[in-house]
Amino acid sequence: MKLTAVPPREALLGAPTPTAERSQAISNDEIAAVFDDIADLLEIDDANPFRIRAYRVAARTVRALTVELAPLIARGEPLPKLPGIGVDLAGKISEIATTGNCALRQRLRSTLPPGLVELLSIAGLGPKRIKHLYHDLGIATAQQLCEAAQQGHIRHVPGFGERLEARLLSAAQKGLGKDRRLPLAVVEPVALRLIEYLRQLPGVEDAQLAGSLRRMRDTVGDIDILVTAAPSVGVTAHLVKHPEVSTVLVKGRTRASVVLDSGLQVDVRVVKPADLGAALVYFTGSKAHNIAIRKQARDLGLKLNEYGVFKGQERLAGATEVSVYQALGLRWITPELREDRGEVAAALSGRLPRLVEVSDLKGDLHVHSLDSDGGNSLEQMALAAQQAGLEYLAITDHSRALAVAHGLAGERLLKQIDQIDALNARLQGITVLKGVEVEILEDGSLDLPDTILGRLDLVVGAVHSHFGLTLRQQTQRLLRAMDHRYFTILAHPLCRLINERAPLNMDLSAIIRAAAARGCCLELNAQPQRMDLFDLQCQYAKDQGVLISINSDAHRATDFSYLRYGVAQARRAWLGKDDVLNTRSLRALKSLLAKARGGRADAARD
Repeated sequence: MKLTAVPPREALLGAPTPTAERSQAISNDEIAAVFDDIADLLEIDDANPFRIRAYRVAARTVRALTVELAPLIARGEPLPKLPGIGVDLAGKISEIATTGNCALRQRLRSTLPPGLVELLSIAGLGPKRIKHLYHDLGIATAQQLCEAAQQGHIRHVPGFGERLEARLLSAAQKGLGKDRRLPLAVVEPVALRLIEYLRQLPGVEDAQLAGSLRRMRDTVGDIDILVTAAPSVGVTAHLVKHPEVSTVLVKGRTRASVVLDSGLQVDVRVVKPADLGAALVYFTGSKAHNIAIRKQARDLGLKLNEYGVFKGQERLAGATEVSVYQALGLRWITPELREDRGEVAAALSGRLPRLVEVSDLKGDLHVHSLDSDGGNSLEQMALAAQQAGLEYLAITDHSRALAVAHGLAGERLLKQIDQIDALNARLQGITVLKGVEVEILEDGSLDLPDTILGRLDLVVGAVHSHFGLTLRQQTQRLLRAMDHRYFTILAHPLCRLINERAPLNMDLSAIIRAAAARGCCLELNAQPQRMDLFDLQCQYAKDQGVLISINSDAHRATDFSYLRYGVAQARRAWLGKDDVLNTRSLRALKSLLAKARGGRADAARD
């Protein structure tokens, strides 16, 4: 997807009108939050599920944009074409950016008891459950929830039960909030344990992941598993006996939904082997992708559902995903691309890209050691990188300003440089590059002098403080840092921590354009709590000709396993091998870094 770049806010001319002031104050995240709120309210109100889904899709699309929409609206410019956002939703974006609110949200809030919205902050409760509590028991406040739970009324509502009732009571009493989605790397191990548990049951032929987890989204809301087994095999009975299951929501012969001790919901469906391919397509999603391929089926006079592809009463395909897509005239589409971002058209025309793979990575350019806040020595990290199949790694310990991470001052870094030279002299099959994760100070200057930075192979710049600067201040801070002659990679550009810290308030499109102009690279940080950048933002960077460096941000020898999660996000962004910096050989990498450094040095002299 191509996005129209937006000039920085400081480029706006003239005295701001009240509308313009409001527009500049509304971020994409705030617009997305309104859409999420509308979706929740609609779901509680038992609205049309397609309408609910439209607002959820719109929220995710807006949240992932590199372009701040409000400044465009303030200037009277048209919005870029956005997937899943038509005329109606575009009008609501303008309304929110202009006024800070939306009439639809206000109307929904006015028609529902105000306490219902507060219930959304209670762990274990989502809009669907709140809807049942409200319509079945008349519960509209946290206090009413506590009273009903204490009296044992909630356990009798379908889908709840005694154990969930107790959890809700505890959460309501403690005022605990909940995170609806968890990091991919947190959920996947849980899901794989469940897969192995189900496969061990005699009679089970296979068990496979589906849903957003199979699409490798950066965050996951629940776990979807498909199982193939004979009808007589008690798959669901086996599932509910798993030691991590705390609540059984639904249990039938072919379907079960449970809640784990962690709060994650798990949905298991038992399907026939002849239906597995179609079921995998259907339950992997996304919903937008499924709509797109169903349209393709209709255009061919066919019908597509979770059981197969049909022409009249004749089933043309269903056992494998490949056969399902082939019956629709499409090449098989890897799950990471199934988001309705052009993949169907590409599959139809034979233009699906060759996506980057973990095996393409030659090195990791953001690694820490015991010298700062890492857990292993230089040599241990090098050997672990080699064991992970890498040919090089860059040691990038923190600089002095990050005292909490025992950052290195000049003398300590110079000592480390000598240690790395000595280490490389005795290592075989792996090369350690000399680097630093230098702190970008509040004014955009770097935390170490040029006399030190000039001795390094690469300089990774990062922000770890002063998160509350204005959009203009934060953007200018990063742009100044990237102007530095030795600056190589902007680490975790958004500075987000999933469920803990929101992204920086900055003009990311300006940052990406500057990276393209200056020959800098942007990092896709694969550390599970970061996953920074988002997939759509990486795609925009690719469109602008900016290379992405997929790094683990490893602090321990075991952390190189994070690289696969970064590669997954890059694949979701349609990145190929050539779009990623550290797929290059060591020789090619050094040549590219030297060229970029020399170009900026020449520009500085000019």
